[in-house]
Amino acid sequence: MRTKPVSRVSLLGRIRDIVDSFAASTPARFAILIFAGLVLVFTLLLSLPVSTMSGEVTPFADALFTAVSVICVTGLATVDMATYWSPFGHGLILLGVQIGGIGVLTLASILGLAISRRLGLKAKLMAASDGNPLRIQKGPVAEGQAVRLGEIGGLLATVAISALVIEVAIAILLFPRMLLEGLPFIDALWESFYYSVMAFTNTGFVPTVEGLDPYAEDIWFLGLLMIGVFLGSIGFPVIYALSRNFRKPKRWSLHVKLTIVTTFILLFLGAVAYFFLEFNNPRTFGGMDGGQRVLQSMFFSMMTRSGGFSTIEISEMNGASLLVSDMLMFIGGGSASTAGGIKVTTLAILFLAAFAEARGSEAMEAFDRRIPSDVLRLSVSVVLWGATIVATASIILLQITDEPLDYVLFDVISAFATSGLTTGLTANSSDPAIYVLAATMFMGRVGTVTLAAALAASTRRQLFRRAEERPIVG
Repeated sequence: MRTKPVSRVSLLGRIRDIVDSFAASTPARFAILIFAGLVLVFTLLLSLPVSTMSGEVTPFADALFTAVSVICVTGLATVDMATYWSPFGHGLILLGVQIGGIGVLTLASILGLAISRRLGLKAKLMAASDGNPLRIQKGPVAEGQAVRLGEIGGLLATVAISALVIEVAIAILLFPRMLLEGLPFIDALWESFYYSVMAFTNTGFVPTVEGLDPYAEDIWFLGLLMIGVFLGSIGFPVIYALSRNFRKPKRWSLHVKLTIVTTFILLFLGAVAYFFLEFNNPRTFGGMDGGQRVLQSMFFSMMTRSGGFSTIEISEMNGASLLVSDMLMFIGGGSASTAGGIKVTTLAILFLAAFAEARGSEAMEAFDRRIPSDVLRLSVSVVLWGATIVATASIILLQITDEPLDYVLFDVISAFATSGLTTGLTANSSDPAIYVLAATMFMGRVGTVTLAAALAASTRRQLFRRAEERPIVG
């Protein structure tokens, strides 16, 4: 009698099967675990003596906060980033912001595509969820998304190529300006690439103690930083769509149109607000001529959207300007981008819903397209989650610090929206406050949609409908 051969599966194979099964069943929780794992790895690496200029071990709170800020491409820091870290530490920081900026799941899919030369269904689903939050939940997904499942391979190639091309192009354009400043060739090469990466990833770290001071009034330098931040903040699905149909706007998806239109509207309104609110402030724009006021207003309006660079002291701005900055940071950039916040399309959906309600229309419409109601529900959930995170973190920080509300709220929103601008509160915070801000950054980068989906695990199908009743609203 022939016996069946005993199947022997290695321990590594079993672990791989468990990971594959978990990733396929709950991709949202899998994304959170990947981000948490990367934060842990970079915390350990940044704690090493070789990572610091002094050769000493980095305190745990500073190492953890820097790791979260790097992986979440935030730009906030508790140490002087220019002088504290060694060349090895700066190399880790550059690697971390590239991983965090591109997106962990997207980067994993790119590596898988490069190794196997094809993408499996699971890899496509994971990459699609990173590019489109609606796909992280089980159940039917509305058609007409920015990137369909069959286009994920092309999107991943666009992510890899566009990130490389944009960063190299901006670095090349910045390089001559560095040489004109009198920097040695190697230093100019290093700083131009550093600024390019930090602009495209919307991180905002600077490699020198002087920061942007030598270029604070340079339209060429500041303009290139704005272009890098803009291209990083509109989102890879938008870059992908524009690369295919740049001269054919009629073929752009609704997501692309809403992202571009809302981004330019916010950029213009923010610049106008800063121009007038800071016009007579001697500590910021008051002593500038008209051209510089326009340039600085445009620059700061772009940076608050998640860029993180600044040519002025945030703490010296008027209270009204700080409030405008809070709103712009909270909105953030485009979906599936290096920017944070609730995303510009979320804001656009809420305004379209309010406009439809004012007109008495039952459906939201934009650019001759109807937007389903489930997108509105998701947008409301994103805003509520974001507001809850910001409010909770602000209350906790107000209890453990002596800072005023406007400073606390500014840094908390900057952490949540991974903006990187600060009033100085972050650098002077105690360890408990550092942990609160680190958790805020993590939840902001992981995404309120991913976090909510991870808690819910899946969309529950209800087989019955209860009796309808309308409460009083407003």
